[in-house]
Amino acid sequence: MGKQQLLMSLITILFSLGFAFAFAFASHVNDPELVVEQVHKAINASRRNLGYLSCNTGNPIDDCWRCDENWEKNRKKLADCAIGFGKQAIGGRDGQIYVVTDPANDNPVTPKPGTLRYAVIQNEPLWIIFARDMTIKLKEELILNSFKTIDGRGASVHIAGGPCITIQYVTNVIIHGINIHDCKQGGNAYVRDSPEHYGWRTISDGDGVSIFGGSHIWVDHCSLSNCNDGLIDAIHGSTAITLSNNYFTHHNKVMLLGHSDTYTQDKNMQVTIAFNHFGEGLVQRMPRCRHGYFHVVNNDYTHWQMYAIGGSADPTINSQGNRFLAPNDINIKEVTKHEDAPQSKWKNWNWRSSGDMYLNGAFFTASGAGASSSYAKASSLGARSSSLVGTITGAAGALGCKKGSRC
Repeated sequence: MGKQQLLMSLITILFSLGFAFAFAFASHVNDPELVVEQVHKAINASRRNLGYLSCNTGNPIDDCWRCDENWEKNRKKLADCAIGFGKQAIGGRDGQIYVVTDPANDNPVTPKPGTLRYAVIQNEPLWIIFARDMTIKLKEELILNSFKTIDGRGASVHIAGGPCITIQYVTNVIIHGINIHDCKQGGNAYVRDSPEHYGWRTISDGDGVSIFGGSHIWVDHCSLSNCNDGLIDAIHGSTAITLSNNYFTHHNKVMLLGHSDTYTQDKNMQVTIAFNHFGEGLVQRMPRCRHGYFHVVNNDYTHWQMYAIGGSADPTINSQGNRFLAPNDINIKEVTKHEDAPQSKWKNWNWRSSGDMYLNGAFFTASGAGASSSYAKASSLGARSSSLVGTITGAAGALGCKKGSRC
């Protein structure tokens, strides 16, 4: 797009925005929330058309690195840009760059050099990138070792059609810019998880990303959809996790955080869910929480068919600066679902909403006494105004980064 085209696009968008605001405030409106949503749609369109402004969005992660035209030569800068409870995740920052060249020859026990599996099982830190566009259909779960970054920028990388990613009892993992979808169950097979060890795996759930006893994990700018179980699940004592800038679509049980009501080791779990777009075709669990502390901040919720945020077993949920657009069905306007307990119990769970925007009749059922000490453990960054959510989340999902220009 040339500069003249961009200028004309900007003029058109500003005119549209001005008309929308004028219509909203200069006449009687039967459905003011619809007008607000039209304004936000215009803002979203402006973001997509004016990609050269992508690094000044108010999104602190993107503003940290996307202004750099030489991002491809400075890839590891990304490791300094995390926010939230997973901000200490450095991934493979202190290691070599490893280039995946072979998408096809996946061997779960004796992985071949050049494959993604060969890279992720190594003991040393590695920053893993991709030589070209590729779709990787894994034969079994991809079991990561510690201190790894999987960085899909500069290529269109899909992990799809087979078992997907498992982060089990390891630390310091960054997954960025990957399309993860149509993940299937694996198991009843041997799978290598390090150069020295492979073991027998029972049947897996078929999650997009399964975090099991992991810590210092950051999943950023991924597009996830249509997996067998969860898109991202974190269980069995996992903590220090940030899930940011992701685009979730076409799935039932989106995100489970906490193994079970009786698994009390998850009481120390801390997860930041920030700047994500929960989009079309989603049903529930965005997320579903147990026991721990969860900061849900500046996300855009445009679709749910049952509820958006739920939980059981006394989790602390701190919802700040999100935008919730309820479905038209009058029976599913509620954002929240207190599960597996009578009101006499869940009324004491600390769930609060602060600065959230509710459209089309959406509402949040708060609970608990709101002890400051509890919410302190569920606070991980400063929330932006919910009026900025459209801008902050406009580039959610895997980015189409091109070498030699801003991403």
